[in-house]
Amino acid sequence: MGHIDHAVHGWVTPAISYLAACLGALLALRSTRWALLTEGRTRRNWLTFASISLGLGIWSMHFIAMLGFAVRGAEIRYNVPLTVLSLVVAILVVGAGIFTVGYSSRPVGSLLAGGVATGLGVAAMHYLGMAAMRVSGTIAYDTTTVAVSVGIAIFAATAALWAALNIQGTAAVLAAAPVMGVAVCAMHYTGMTAISVQLSAVRTTPPGVIGLQFVFPLAVGLGTYVFSSALAFAVAPSKQTGRPSVFLGPAAPLTVRAR
Repeated sequence: MGHIDHAVHGWVTPAISYLAACLGALLALRSTRWALLTEGRTRRNWLTFASISLGLGIWSMHFIAMLGFAVRGAEIRYNVPLTVLSLVVAILVVGAGIFTVGYSSRPVGSLLAGGVATGLGVAAMHYLGMAAMRVSGTIAYDTTTVAVSVGIAIFAATAALWAALNIQGTAAVLAAAPVMGVAVCAMHYTGMTAISVQLSAVRTTPPGVIGLQFVFPLAVGLGTYVFSSALAFAVAPSKQTGRPSVFLGPAAPLTVRAR
């Protein structure tokens, strides 16, 4: 059995991956709140923006965290098509959940349905990302731990959608995003504890690319996306009509100022 090391880079990779998850949650919460204050094409655009933000944040968190994962005595590489597919799955399924709560006339039911769908999507992204991992050996999973990680993903997704529907104001969003970041990271690291690796007797270099080859394009992409997000919020309308919170009762009209 190969020795698995989850902390090759100490606290650095977990901290950076957590920040990526928080950033994705922050942008998603803020843009979903903008969507709920608008109608028509504008709402659709903001919900799309939220879906990309949360999906990209979760995916980035996963692959940054994977830089801190190693199997001693073996080189880890990644299959590029599967890695890209995991990003597409993250955005599409997270988007399905966000659009469900963004347009449904039955908020409680849509919240539960959207939370389950989004949580399963997050889990699918994680395990697709793991399926993209190439190592000279065999990877196995503990089914109980996998089930627990999926449960955490569903809980985290439901909480994220609830926050998007109910939390108003910049201070509240800033407080909610780190909590969501903790939930996303909890799912990832729980899922990682389910892994065991049986190394082959003959060690070969597996096909694919090393994890560090993702870092530079990922950093450039995230930086560009964050800058674009800031511009989008800066030019957003300064005032919209508020929408009642799902569980907190009717809300007063919300005045939103561009930031």
